[in-house]
Amino acid sequence: MAKIIRILGIDPGSRVTGYGIIDVCGQETRYVDSGCIRLADEEMPLRLMKIHNSIGELVATYKPQEFAIEAIFVHKNPASALKLGQARGVALCAAVLAQLPISEYAAKAIKQAVVGKGSADKAQVQYMVKILLNRVGAVQADAADALAVALTHAHHLQTALMQKKAGLKNTLLD
Repeated sequence: MAKIIRILGIDPGSRVTGYGIIDVCGQETRYVDSGCIRLADEEMPLRLMKIHNSIGELVATYKPQEFAIEAIFVHKNPASALKLGQARGVALCAAVLAQLPISEYAAKAIKQAVVGKGSADKAQVQYMVKILLNRVGAVQADAADALAVALTHAHHLQTALMQKKAGLKNTLLD
């Protein structure tokens, strides 16, 4: 019997941080939970603390073995990029404190893994996440993005496992 691996995926944001939790068992992925950490219109340090504490609560509740997050990207607005980087930093800090292995994926790679093209839009990502995880009803955009991050990591883990079985070297498992 294959081991179940729980993955927490994060789509960081300074106003809304999406999270998605899936279980991976062999080639099968199962939805566990998803949602959004919605941040009030308050000072940035308080929003950052809420992101950190909320991710810590998710880790304590769901006990993931893996943590995956969307990598930083160049943003047109420097102030927005800085806030996004801060939100991402506290999410990473929460994962490090929980001693979780961290994997980072570029937005284009996530879209490629889930939709099949790196230029996919949010609606396409939402649709494919819904299909891949056999969900009924709408999946909120930020939660869908976080689930897409988790699915991307699941795909990379499955590929690494197949490579290991074939005797090939892969840094995710070695």
